[in-house]
Amino acid sequence: MKALILAAGYATRLYPLTKEYPKPLLEVKGRPIINYIVDQLESVSDIDEIYVVTNNKFIGVFRKWAKTIKTPKKITLINDLTKNNQDRLGSIGDIDFAITRKKIKDDLLVVGGDNLFDGRLKDFLSFAKRNSPAVNIGLYRLKQKKDASRYGVAGLDVHKKVTSFKEKPRHPQSALVAMCLYIIPRTCLKLVREYMRDRKNKIDAAGGYIAWLKDRTDVYGYVFDGFWFDIGDHKYLNAAKEKFA
Repeated sequence: MKALILAAGYATRLYPLTKEYPKPLLEVKGRPIINYIVDQLESVSDIDEIYVVTNNKFIGVFRKWAKTIKTPKKITLINDLTKNNQDRLGSIGDIDFAITRKKIKDDLLVVGGDNLFDGRLKDFLSFAKRNSPAVNIGLYRLKQKKDASRYGVAGLDVHKKVTSFKEKPRHPQSALVAMCLYIIPRTCLKLVREYMRDRKNKIDAAGGYIAWLKDRTDVYGYVFDGFWFDIGDHKYLNAAKEKFA
């Protein structure tokens, strides 16, 4: 299994902190956010390589970071060649870019580079293996349903199969949201490229892909416990810092 950390965004909502510095390398309790993600990936013995996809603007900073990170896993950086927020590829575009550029043919665990969570990836992987060869996504139940309007909102049946998915609905029907955490089996990697061909407009949010995907193959959702911070703006970055203080 390969892992892919999505770190190619430009994080405009976190300016000026991220104007010349990538969001995944912002520090929480003295460590870059991405280091906590690498810690999680280290716990999964199936993973033999971690890809980090970034952009042309920040590739140099990530090269410096890669020299400092201590992990037994092989880390490979990927430059998606974009230079600004206007020409970014988006989450699914970067997944497609990485699969194509590195000729990935293994099962793939994808995680957003701004995700901080304490749920066990091992349990998520076990859940995914039971549902093989389906795609599996990480979900989190927010305390307030109204807050779900910022995310992709999922509906599950009794078997944890995704039956509905709405990206940033104005009136969320549940508090169960996607975490930007996916396990894509090797047999479904081709569906990423098919989605890229099918979509009519550039869609940055990965939720568009999940909504499209569930109508073409089985998608299951694993609900994580513990805490989860999606570091999208100053409010959530500060909340994470308070949690780790």
